[in-house]
This record gives sequence, structure tokens and C-alpha cells, in this order.
Amino acid sequence: MSLLLARNSIGRMRIYDPDQATRQAMRGSNIELILGVPNDNLQALTDASTASNWVQNNVAAFSSDVKIKYIAVGNEVPPGDAKAAYVLPAMQNIQNALASANLQGQIKVSTAIDTGLLGVSYTRSNGAFSDTASQFINPIISFLVNNGSPLLANIYPYFSYTESMQSIDLAYALFTSPGVVVTDGAYQYQNLFDALVDTLYSALERAGGSSLAIVVSESGWPSEGGTAASLDNAGTYYANLISHVKQGTPKKAGQAIEAYLFAMFDENLKDAGFEQHFGLFTPSKQPKYQLTFA
Repeated sequence: MSLLLARNSIGRMRIYDPDQATRQAMRGSNIELILGVPNDNLQALTDASTASNWVQNNVAAFSSDVKIKYIAVGNEVPPGDAKAAYVLPAMQNIQNALASANLQGQIKVSTAIDTGLLGVSYTRSNGAFSDTASQFINPIISFLVNNGSPLLANIYPYFSYTESMQSIDLAYALFTSPGVVVTDGAYQYQNLFDALVDTLYSALERAGGSSLAIVVSESGWPSEGGTAASLDNAGTYYANLISHVKQGTPKKAGQAIEAYLFAMFDENLKDAGFEQHFGLFTPSKQPKYQLTFA
């Protein structure tokens, strides 16, 4: 795995659970990791002792030669789900355990959300979290502010486009619009990715998180199995995203966006459909696109 990443000049990776073999492969590689806590583990980590053991076994034991940058405590936990109540306590316990291991300055604790938490979206400057989401996310935002951690967000223009094809042009979703599509006050938008990220920034400002950075912890486009899913569209999206994130969004112009492409490999064991086809590589490690990551 580390050789494949190195050959393609990929310097960061997200893993969704503390898989021992993956972390062993990353030893000495200098590749930065987002290490995930699966949603099914959140309840257990509301116990401080369990969280301490988790950090010792999965983080501290590897910290000398594996560059864990963030711990993502849960992924897209719906605010109305029973697991939502466990996210913040688990984050707090993991943060305390990192501090006990003297790793709090090296590794930041966050959680990954999706744009479904937005009650007002596509209006950029008017972005806000829904009432239901606010009860869940506002205390998490306070935690992130207090600990200098970013918010992890999964940003998918693909889903926004396929859910609103009557009002969103494909070129706007693929970064190929020839000019400005939307003007919002002082900000002009030529692509949907920027609009989604800036809407989330506006929501954070309204929730007391104006100091927070957003790390795009997932973004991708499927190559088959669904509406507008093709090798050409997916390759265009990935190539343009890689090029674009260096520029920042209109709201954060000049501030490069840290972004993670979803996913490394096609997932042929998932149910048939577009979810199988987000990979940059086939399961046999063959590249699907000609991309330059460096």
C-alpha cells in the first residue's frame, strides 16, 4: 500500500478503522493519516478507560513512526440517530487520552459530517445548520474551537447534482463552467464544490465556529452505475478538484483546501451500483485515470 501511494506521490490517506496491517504498512512512510473511529465503536468510547486503551493501542503505539494527523470520531452520524449522543463524549475522552500521552499537539480530534446537516444550503452566505442538526453540531463546534481542531466534512457535488439536476448544470458540478454561474454578494462561484464548502463556512460562522478550518475528508465521483457516472466525468472531476483546491474558495481565497479523494479503490464487495465505483484504482491496483497528485 505505501509503495502504491509513494509511486503516485500521494502524501495523505484516510482510513476508516484502526486496521493493524494498514498502520504497520505506513510505518516510516511519512504519509499523513486520518484515523477513523467506526460509528459502531462510539458508545464504547464514552467510557474514559476504554478510550484511553484505544488511544494507547491504536495511536500511541504507532506515534513514533506513523504520522497520524487527525482522528475522525464517527463518520456522517445522523443527528437523529441514537449514536449521535455518543460522538462528543467519545471525542472528549479521546482528546483527554491524547493529552495523557502528550500527543495533543501532534494529533487533532474531530468528526466527519456531511452537508445534510445544513438547513439552508446553496445560498452560500446564508448557510445555516438545521434546527435538529444544531443541537448535535453546536457543542462539537465549541469543542473544535477550544482544541484548535478543524471540522472534517464530506463534500459531494455529485450527489447535489443528481438530486437537483433541473437546477444544477453538470458543468457547474465538474468544474468546467466557462464563467461565473452564481453571484452571492461579493463572492462569485464557478463551481458547485466551492459553493458547498462556503455554505458550510457560513453555517459555522453562525454557530460560533468562525475560526474553524474545514478539511474536506471525502469527495469523489463514480465512474459507472448511476446518473452521470462515467469514466470521463469522474476523471474530469478528480483532475479538476486536485488542481482547484490549491486556490481556496471565494470566501477563503488563496487558502489551499486540504482534501481527500474518495476512494482509493473500487469496492466490488459493496451492493451493485455507483457505490462500487468511486475508486481511483481498481481492486487489482490498476489506475483508472491519469492523475497527478504532487
